[in-house]
Amino acid sequence: MTDAGRDGREHGDSPSLAEGRRWEKGSSDRSGPGAPATRGRTTIADGVVEKIAGMAAREVVGVHAMGTGMSRTFGAVRDRVPGGRTSVSRGVKAEVGEVQAALDLDLVVDYDVSIVEVARTVRENVIAAVERMTGLEVVEVNIAVGDVRLPEEDDEDDGRVQ
Repeated sequence: MTDAGRDGREHGDSPSLAEGRRWEKGSSDRSGPGAPATRGRTTIADGVVEKIAGMAAREVVGVHAMGTGMSRTFGAVRDRVPGGRTSVSRGVKAEVGEVQAALDLDLVVDYDVSIVEVARTVRENVIAAVERMTGLEVVEVNIAVGDVRLPEEDDEDDGRVQ
């Protein structure tokens, strides 16, 4: 018969660090209470997801610009200021949770492209990029096409300040 303590362990036994696992001196199993990759928490800011989505949307042929008319105008002014840089997240709004993200995109498409096809390709490209880079599940990508760039319009008529 053994002499067990109140917790059911025999005297001299060390307490286990993980359920059902017993740590003994000289053991080669050093994974500890969890694999290193699972220790801690990673949070991803909305702005990070917005930048990824903005870059992915701009890669699609037929997307001329992003953002509403007002945001494009302010962005054009900011772009012309020395030291200013183009905001890749213009026209993108992200809501990021712990494991999921939802995105809203405002697009300007080129004339004579299928808006439905451009929207489908943008959606696919954005979802693939965000999920691959962040590990978040993208639950929806809402696309609003607010304008069409006509062939006779030059870039200066595109809401930019002269």
